[in-house]
Amino acid sequence: MRQLLLTHFPFLYKVRVAQLTLKRHLLNTLSFTKFAKQRSEEALPYTCKKHQSLLRRKLGSTDPVLQENKITNLRLSLRYIDGIVIRPGETFSFWRTVGKTTAAKGYIEGLLLSNGDVKTGIGGGICQLANLLFWLALHTPLTIRERHHHSFDPFPDDQRALPFGSGASVFYNYIDLRFHNRTDQAIQFKVWLTNDHLKGSVHIAEEWPYSYHVFEKNHAFLRAGGKNYRQNEIWRDVIDKKTGNTIQQERLISNYSEVRYELPMTDLHSCDLST
Repeated sequence: MRQLLLTHFPFLYKVRVAQLTLKRHLLNTLSFTKFAKQRSEEALPYTCKKHQSLLRRKLGSTDPVLQENKITNLRLSLRYIDGIVIRPGETFSFWRTVGKTTAAKGYIEGLLLSNGDVKTGIGGGICQLANLLFWLALHTPLTIRERHHHSFDPFPDDQRALPFGSGASVFYNYIDLRFHNRTDQAIQFKVWLTNDHLKGSVHIAEEWPYSYHVFEKNHAFLRAGGKNYRQNEIWRDVIDKKTGNTIQQERLISNYSEVRYELPMTDLHSCDLST
């Protein structure tokens, strides 16, 4: 019912966004959370993980200009993230670090996934940066304190390198991405752009005794109630570097999202949501 009201009465949606934004500002002010602020151009000595993602992909019938705009927005955001150091006891917050994406800061129209729809808006496209940071963080001892994922799958896969549902959604400022450092070592993110890729790496002050393997299980497309859905699970192995043995296997995420594009009937399995 709430979603229906927000869809039919746009002013209510704006009021709700303002309310949630103010609430998060107040929580940040009153919180005892120690947020990461320090940045360093020099990378910490030990690398936990590197990754890159394509800057330009086919996203349904969306205007390719929006992807070029996204690159502009990413470039502006990177300067706040690159080199950020999360010291022991500190929490990284995407929005506390990047700040609000406004036209006054140089951000332009890009693709947004908001309120169940594909839209355009100032600063659109920087979810790709959040996706990269989240994937890197999964390969470290950082604790994920906050992460959101879209409840719908808007575009068919095109050169997807990572499992479905392994990204992170961000929307200023109450849909945030946060990592907490419970270790006794500093952990640092480095991010940069090339002509074709958004690249990143995550570093640690001293060599960590474990590595991490993140993978997908139980992926399927389903049809129920006249709609198509996609599901999977994201799992992680914790591996002892000395022995090569997996010492822990954990399920990190269970995804279930409505699919907003046409699927071949051969890919679908029927299911009964009432059970």
